[in-house]
Amino acid sequence: MSDTPDLDRYPELKERWNRRNFIKSAAAGTALFALGSAFVRLATDDMTRAARAATRPDGRSRLPPGQRVLEFLRPMGGEPGDGTTETFKLKVHGAVKKPFEVDYENLLKLPQVEKMADVHCVTGWSLIDGKWKGVQISKLAEIAGMKDEAKFVILEAANGFTANIPLKEAFADNALVTYRLNGKPFSLDHGAPVRGLVPDLYFWKSSKWLTGVKFVKEDAPGYWETRGYNNHADPWKEERYG
Repeated sequence: MSDTPDLDRYPELKERWNRRNFIKSAAAGTALFALGSAFVRLATDDMTRAARAATRPDGRSRLPPGQRVLEFLRPMGGEPGDGTTETFKLKVHGAVKKPFEVDYENLLKLPQVEKMADVHCVTGWSLIDGKWKGVQISKLAEIAGMKDEAKFVILEAANGFTANIPLKEAFADNALVTYRLNGKPFSLDHGAPVRGLVPDLYFWKSSKWLTGVKFVKEDAPGYWETRGYNNHADPWKEERYG
C-alpha cells in the first residue's frame, strides 16, 4: 500500500512495518532483484502476523480467520460498467420519502468523508489501512428520508449485479459510496468510477461499478447470494458459503 498504517492506533504493527520497509528497500537493489518476490512474501507475512495480533475497537481480531494481508487490491473479475465519470448516475430509491439521482459532479457536492478501513475478500486476502473517500450510505439515507420500514440496503451495479446488506453493516461509520482509495481513483477492474464499501462484510458485498442504492423492507439476496454464497457474509464467522 502507498499509505503507512495507523501506527498510533495499532502500535503492535510498528516493528513489523519498519522491517517491511527495510525489506522493500533491500529488494529494490539490483543484487537482490531476483529475490524480490520472496522479500514481498516475507513482508506480507509479517503484516499478516501483525494484523492477526491486533485487536479492533469492538474486541475482535483485526484480521478475520483464514485471511492473509496483501499490499494492493486484487482484481476479482465481474462484468464492468463503462467506468467513466461523464456517464455516471447514482439512483437512491426504494423505501424513501425523497428518492433522487445524482451524476458524478453532484455526488462530489454531497457531504464527503475519508475513512480508514480494512477489506476482506472471501477468497482469503485482506487489504488493511486503506484510506477511502466518498459519501456515507447512512448520509444518503438521511438525504432521501429513509422510511422506518427499511431494513436492508441493496447495492445495485452495472449489468444487473446486486448485493444485499443489513442496515447494521450498511450504516457503519465507514460504509460508503466511494470513488477514491489512498487518494487515487479506482481503475476499471476495481469498480471505476464509483463502488460500494461495506468493510464489515466480505468484499463481494461492496459492489463495483455502482448504479444505485436501494432501501428495502424485505431482504433480497443478490447475484452471489443466489449462487451459493452466504447471505450475510461475516468474515469473523467465516460466513463464506450458504
